[in-house]
Amino acid sequence: MLQHSQFSTDALTAEDRFDAWRERLNSTHVLMQLESECAADFHAHQRLICLGAVSMWPIRCDPLVCLRTPKLIRRSDPEVYHLSLLRNGVARASWGRQGKDYRSGHFHLNDSSRPSKLEIRVASGWMSAIGIEIPKALLPLPQRTVDRAFDLTLSNRTGPGALLWHFMSRLAADTNPYRPSDAPRLATVLADLVSAMLANAVDAESEQPPETRTRVLVLRVKEFIRRNLHDPEMTPSQVAARNHISSSYLHRLFRDEGETVATYIRRQRLDGAHRDLVDPAFAGTPIHVVAARWGFPRASEFTRAFRSSYGVAPSEYRSGVGRDGPDAPRPTSRSW
Repeated sequence: MLQHSQFSTDALTAEDRFDAWRERLNSTHVLMQLESECAADFHAHQRLICLGAVSMWPIRCDPLVCLRTPKLIRRSDPEVYHLSLLRNGVARASWGRQGKDYRSGHFHLNDSSRPSKLEIRVASGWMSAIGIEIPKALLPLPQRTVDRAFDLTLSNRTGPGALLWHFMSRLAADTNPYRPSDAPRLATVLADLVSAMLANAVDAESEQPPETRTRVLVLRVKEFIRRNLHDPEMTPSQVAARNHISSSYLHRLFRDEGETVATYIRRQRLDGAHRDLVDPAFAGTPIHVVAARWGFPRASEFTRAFRSSYGVAPSEYRSGVGRDGPDAPRPTSRSW
C-alpha cells in the first residue's frame, strides 16, 4: 500500500483543535497564517497520500481563511505549485489586486512563492477538497505558461481537467491496489495531467515535452476504454477512431505499455466483474447480469474468461472459493 497518514481534530479538545490544524497544514502544505470563525471549536480531517516528492491530500474542514504573506515566504518557500479541486463549498482567492471566485468543480491553482489569500466558505456541512503538491521542477511546463493559468477558470468537467479529476478521485477513494513502488509513476501521472490541463487552458500544448503529451494521450485512451467497458462492441479500431488517432499508432502506444489494446480491455472488464461479484450491493444480481454490465453479453464466454484468469468459475468465486491464498484475484495496480 502507498505511504499515507491521517489527521483528525475529533480526538482533541476544542481549545486545541485549531492550533493542531494549523500545525498539520503548515507541515503538509506551506507556512500560512490561518483564521476561522470556528476557531474556538474547529473540525478538520486530512488524509495525506505520499508519492515521493508529490503528495495528494483529501480534506474536510470548517470555514477557513489562509494567508500566505511575504514574511512567511521569506521564512520558507518549498517552491511548489498547489492545485486543489473544490468538492463542496465556495472560495475566493486573491493575489494583491487580482482575485478569483471558485465553486464546486473548480480547480484552485497557487504558487508557494506568491503572496495570497484564500477565503473558504460553506453554505452547509464542511468544505471538502482534494489538494496536490507538486514541486515546480517536476511540472513539465515553463513558469511563464503556468502563470498565465492563474486568472482562468479550470474545471473538472471537460478535457484534461476531467481526466485529472477522474484520476484524483480514484486514487483518493482507494489506494489499496497500489504498492510503494508505484509511487514514482503515480507522481509522474499527476504531474503530466496537471501540465496537460494548464497547457490546454492557455493554448500551449506544444510547450509540453513530447513524452508528456504521449503519456497523457495513453491516459486519455485508457479513460475512454474504462468509460465504455459496458459496450460489447467496443473494438481497438473504434477506440482509435474516437480518440482521433490511427489504429497502428494506438497499437504502438499499447505495445510500449507492455500489452495489447484487446488485453487491456479484457483485463479491465474482468477486474470490474470480479469486484462486483463480492460487492454486497450486487449480491442479488445474477452473474450473467454482472457480466453484461462489463461487456460480456454471453455468459459462457464470461465464465471461460474468468476461469482462465482466476482459476475458478464466477459462481465459485462469489461463494468464496479462491478468494484467499496466494493465487486469489487481486485488484490491478495498473489502472492509470
